[in-house]
Amino acid sequence: MIRDFTISEFWYLLEATRWTVFLAAVAFAGGGVAGLAVALLRVAPARPLQAVAMAWIKIFQGTPLLMQLYLIYFGANMLSIRVEPWSAAAVAYTLYASAFLGEIWRGCIQAIARGQWEAARAVALPYADQLRFVILPQALKIAVPPTVGFLVQLLKGTSLASIIGFVELTRAAQVVNNATFRPFTIYALVAAIYFSLCWPLSRLADRLERRLGRHQAKDTKAQPAPLAPVPKVQGQV
Repeated sequence: MIRDFTISEFWYLLEATRWTVFLAAVAFAGGGVAGLAVALLRVAPARPLQAVAMAWIKIFQGTPLLMQLYLIYFGANMLSIRVEPWSAAAVAYTLYASAFLGEIWRGCIQAIARGQWEAARAVALPYADQLRFVILPQALKIAVPPTVGFLVQLLKGTSLASIIGFVELTRAAQVVNNATFRPFTIYALVAAIYFSLCWPLSRLADRLERRLGRHQAKDTKAQPAPLAPVPKVQGQV
């Protein structure tokens, strides 16, 4: 029986929204920890460690997220490992985020001028201290805008979790639409909710990027001008 779209259905969508946010937060936090490890392996002096990190990135960037969700959820159940949709989604999105964040942060680390590495080595800092005290603090400033931008994509990408039965915002919209048969109203409302979640983050990323650009321009202007060559005195050899 088809029923009307009421405040109860709207509240159901809002309750599902918190699971969308929670899934994105868990994936971002877990992916951030693993992504930092991947980034550090990518810039490690040892080539085998670089190869391991590169293989990790290629696997999770080179396969669709939907396939990763299928493999983790249905693959675990085929191995007689009972996995709830929430757990499978959290693991899949964490692995997915680790590959992308690792590559983003690898680029930010390698964007630091070689002179900074050489200066850290010149004062006999161990490699770990070079990263901790010299390289990573500078890379952090560069990494903030693209990291926030990826968080926006991750938040929108949580809609794929509905395919394995995890009830987040998109799945809740399907349930409500099946009961009320108001697809335009429901999905327009869902789009507005996604927009209200993502637009502030997009604005934050743009603002941070502009601020970073201004800081870089100030740093460039603050650099001392090269000394003019000393003119030769007549008769000087």
